[in-house]
Amino acid sequence: MKHMNQMATLGLTLGLAIAVAAAGAHALTQEADATSKAFIKTAIEGNNTGIDLGKRALSKGQSNAIKQFGQTLVTDRQKVNEEAKTAANAVGVKPPDATLVTIATLAKLNAQSGTAFDRSLIEAMVSDHRKDIKAYQEQSGKDNAVGQYAKQTLPTLQKHLQEAERIQQQLNETTGSNRR
Repeated sequence: MKHMNQMATLGLTLGLAIAVAAAGAHALTQEADATSKAFIKTAIEGNNTGIDLGKRALSKGQSNAIKQFGQTLVTDRQKVNEEAKTAANAVGVKPPDATLVTIATLAKLNAQSGTAFDRSLIEAMVSDHRKDIKAYQEQSGKDNAVGQYAKQTLPTLQKHLQEAERIQQQLNETTGSNRR
């Protein structure tokens, strides 16, 4: 009888262990809709772009503000990109290596130097961050790893936008231009 109780207890314990393991596996591979899966791919590509453009700002920027912003982009985007890749893996998406920067934007930035480069870069950063924030806000309400990533990353993007707008204003004041 004692042996039967031990076997029953062992069976119950094993069953619970399997149930807990299955629940944990489900938590690691969360379900995500097609929109979330597309978003996380785009987010990673956007982070890759931010890293690339940050490096360009460091090497080609004329003003210290542009160079400091470039360093911030590189540092912050590398950090959030690791988090984005974790979220992508959690929902079964292979993280891409591509960037979102267009050939036209690259050609424009490569052809420019000095203040013209600084202006073009910061205009692109203001525009891109505004678009990114909208997309991240839409995803931040989702109950999956992608939504959690979007929610955690929003403050970083908002900080970048504020800084980019400040630099844009500063460049406009120093060169007498009020373009927006």
